[in-house]
Amino acid sequence: MASPSPNALSVHINKGSPIILDGALATYLETLGADISGALWSASVLLDQPSLIKQTHLDYYRAGANVAITASYQASVVGLVKHLDLSEEEAKEVVKRSVELAQQARDEYVTETNEEVRGKLFIAGSVGPYGAFLADGSEYRGDYSVPKEEMKDFHRGRIQALVSAGVDILACETIPSKGETEALLDLITTEFPSIEAWFGFTLRDSSHISDGTPLSEIAALFDHVEQVVALGFNCVPDDLALAALKTLKPLVKRGTLLVYPNSGEQWNAQARKWGGKRTEGSTLAEKTREWSEAGAGLIGGCCRTTPEDIGVMKKALERGR
Repeated sequence: MASPSPNALSVHINKGSPIILDGALATYLETLGADISGALWSASVLLDQPSLIKQTHLDYYRAGANVAITASYQASVVGLVKHLDLSEEEAKEVVKRSVELAQQARDEYVTETNEEVRGKLFIAGSVGPYGAFLADGSEYRGDYSVPKEEMKDFHRGRIQALVSAGVDILACETIPSKGETEALLDLITTEFPSIEAWFGFTLRDSSHISDGTPLSEIAALFDHVEQVVALGFNCVPDDLALAALKTLKPLVKRGTLLVYPNSGEQWNAQARKWGGKRTEGSTLAEKTREWSEAGAGLIGGCCRTTPEDIGVMKKALERGR
């Protein structure tokens, strides 16, 4: 199997340079005034208030992020067709718009600073799981059973749009099951061999992804897949991240590890609100250094994290070098 030519992001990974990912998209959009209560979450903002998405990406670049993750997590072609009554081609244009907004934010940040930073700024195309389309929380359980070819059909259109729009890497994120992992791997390696990817999983505990598959089984799927340059976890409790990284580290044969956990707060599904204490400031800085020391080369935040948090992570890693 031919491997893709390494892009600039891979070069940074291979050098061992710490790479800062962005933070929350949907929950940060809420603070900017966006309504994400519908089935499409932040994807609906692509149509209704695209300037807020661009602003979010720009705020994260300004905070120190190297990578902006597109607002396409919930923007599967199937979901856009179902909820917005679009044609497949119209839905793909919406996905492409998510990339264009990130590109515009990158261009604006380069204009604000200098052209030299462009080579350190990247765009990852978000590929959310089938469970996000179901919108019932099953991306944290992995308890859905979908035939492999149907799963590939679900993911194909969005990936086509992201790749054609020019993302630097695919962010296959919040993946909860071995079956979906296998379907995505088959699709990417056979139909999109020129694009690199990372995989972020949700967790049942520090040794198993959400459907109960041991991390050892998951890591083995990637042993000979050069397209996948990072494995790790996202949308997980931050106090689970370190133990999971330590479990995964000896199982991974190439690339680096990644981690972008939630803020430390917990989602109360009955009350439909977040509660608990945020991890921030010196505590977040210390955890960031621990994740880096455990092997994570790509580090950022997921739900409820902010540009301020990303700034803390950036400074923590700079001081640790």
